[in-house]
Amino acid sequence: MKQLLLLLFLPLTLFAQKLSPTEIANLEKQAKQVQIIRDKWGIPHVYGKTDADAVFGLLYAQCEDDFKRVELNYIEKLGRLSEINGEKGLFNDLQIRLLIDSTDAIADYKKAAPWLKKLLDAYANGINYYLYKNPQVKPALLTRFKPWYPFLWTDGSIGAINTGNLTVAELKRFYTNDHQPTAYIPEIKDQQSGSNGFAFAPKVTENGKAILYLNPHTTFYFRPEVQMHSDEGLNVYGAVTWGQFFVYQGFNDFCGWMHTSNNVDIADMYAEKITKTGQNLFYEYDGKKHPVKIKNIEIRYTENGQLKSKSFKTYFTVNGPVMAIRDGKWITLRHQNRNPESLVQSWVRTKSKSFDDYKKAMDLRANGSNNTVYADAAGNIAYWHGNYIPIRDTKYNWAEVVDGSISATAWKGLHPVKESVHIYNPVNGWLQNCNSTPFTAAGANSPKKSDYPSYMAPDGENFRGVSALRLLNRPVKYNMNKVIAMGYDTYLSAFEVLLPALIKAYDALPETDSLKNALKEPVNTLRKWDYYSAENSVAAALAMEWAPRLNSMIQKVYIDPEEKDQVTSTITFAKTAKPADLLIPLKATINNLNQRFGKWQVSWGEINRFQRLTGNIDEQYDDNAPSLPVAFGSGIWGQLPSFRSSMFKTNKRYGTSGNSFVCVVEFGDKIKAKSVLAGGNSGDPKSKHFNDQALMYSKGQFKDIYFYKEDVLKNAERTYRPGE
Repeated sequence: MKQLLLLLFLPLTLFAQKLSPTEIANLEKQAKQVQIIRDKWGIPHVYGKTDADAVFGLLYAQCEDDFKRVELNYIEKLGRLSEINGEKGLFNDLQIRLLIDSTDAIADYKKAAPWLKKLLDAYANGINYYLYKNPQVKPALLTRFKPWYPFLWTDGSIGAINTGNLTVAELKRFYTNDHQPTAYIPEIKDQQSGSNGFAFAPKVTENGKAILYLNPHTTFYFRPEVQMHSDEGLNVYGAVTWGQFFVYQGFNDFCGWMHTSNNVDIADMYAEKITKTGQNLFYEYDGKKHPVKIKNIEIRYTENGQLKSKSFKTYFTVNGPVMAIRDGKWITLRHQNRNPESLVQSWVRTKSKSFDDYKKAMDLRANGSNNTVYADAAGNIAYWHGNYIPIRDTKYNWAEVVDGSISATAWKGLHPVKESVHIYNPVNGWLQNCNSTPFTAAGANSPKKSDYPSYMAPDGENFRGVSALRLLNRPVKYNMNKVIAMGYDTYLSAFEVLLPALIKAYDALPETDSLKNALKEPVNTLRKWDYYSAENSVAAALAMEWAPRLNSMIQKVYIDPEEKDQVTSTITFAKTAKPADLLIPLKATINNLNQRFGKWQVSWGEINRFQRLTGNIDEQYDDNAPSLPVAFGSGIWGQLPSFRSSMFKTNKRYGTSGNSFVCVVEFGDKIKAKSVLAGGNSGDPKSKHFNDQALMYSKGQFKDIYFYKEDVLKNAERTYRPGE
């Protein structure tokens, strides 16, 4: 009893896993094989003797810059957020645990190829060595990282979980036995998220060299800028998602790749036929009954400083986990949210030395969440719409729930890449994707929609795609600066459709209508507008504060091939809207601006701000603290640069996502590249690299990238080995 009491009073840190003397010696040995050079922007250029050394150094450097984000990504993928956030996160964790099984991840690690296992070991070693050398850093939960963790999260996307259109709310209702009949209300995913990618062949550039433009639209500060180099042929630069050991979007000496998200169907929903015999559950499949697999999942959560747990009895059929109940039927999900081949693909593409090499990486068919825009030093450009694409029976609408009791709805293997929507070296010399349809990716030289099954590319056109085509169809010879200018073009093509309808509705008002006088000046301001946003534009502020108050269907991402796309839906709305549908929201906008600023004549730059104060995961915003005006705004209205801003108990709007790491690369005998990052590369407010790119970011001004070691050394701020 005395021993038990003694244990209860010992500090919890004594129970954390400790490194043995042998482990420490091995880590020190590997650290000596790694050199990290921080350039004047604080960007880590990591040099190692082997690929594994480079991975070790990369993860050490990531932890120096923002350990909390490295850790958080794996707490989430382990389904353990409730242990730090409390009971409110239980069903988010349950969703993760149903879709990503750590037992499978451990098994994948054990059977991984020797070369991959070395990288995985180096990943864990780099983080654990950082924690050993920096005892002042207190992890929120993970005191020791495991080499199998990367198999929980294999493709690099921030939002990698794909559930069809099944929601956490539905999951909660099912697993709390809340089976009351409720009408299913589709969740509206809006067009504000996504990315842009552009590739230019030598025939359309001034100096005859291919150019690639990388413009991911992500949550700010979740994708830093890095370089990895090894004596085993690795030399890659770009954006890496915190805690992952490969460059996700970037380039090497020979080629570059940009990923944009898509709506390719890789997660399908099945209605099951469930029966109960005695205490046993069965599902029907091709006329036969099979026992429902039952798995108990225990999730821990904090409450009043104590760790508690809740156990869930979960259910699986041949189609996957039960995730919801609709119309009295259990709904299962067939998905691909974790794929060991995706981790392999994510690494091998970084070492591609030619178009053929990159195509071999694509032949792994493991990229389940992205399109790829590609360019290389030999002058090739290419586009792939998705990569992991299951073969399905085209009789069914795969955007909806299908019958899970018949094998006719089962996946039938994967489409080879040659059957997917792809474009190699189009005669027009350019390629684009803005999370829109692939059937305009090369303008008139794009693939034809009728040649492909609808589930392969259900993506519709959006206004960013319209804006991109408007610019790309001009006869221009491009250089890096012209590509940057194009990427930052602030034309808002949606308002070509919406504003004429508003003005027509206003002009038709009788003079006696109270809105006629109340809206006269605002409408005249919009009437004179050229549809470009700018810091000093009052019209842009009016338009972008007004449009979100309109019908939500014009903001929706359309993933059902039987639905209209965003552009068509907006045109329909503009033609059929009643005057009140357009004018009342404008009056509400005027009232709101008057309330927030004391006047409605407020410029977009006064409202729309960039601010980074704390470096916290949930950033804080303050109208009284310094911030910067930003000319660009939400991509939902067709503007190519994206800056998604919101109010946070504030009058001004502050950006939280959109343009993050933005880069342009020119290939040839020697790489030339420029980039800009939201805020800066460090998550530490005390670091000069926390906000050193903020002004440049707000203006769309790029810095030179130091790709070659001689340039890195000329601009070095600090050179050291991990642990020094």
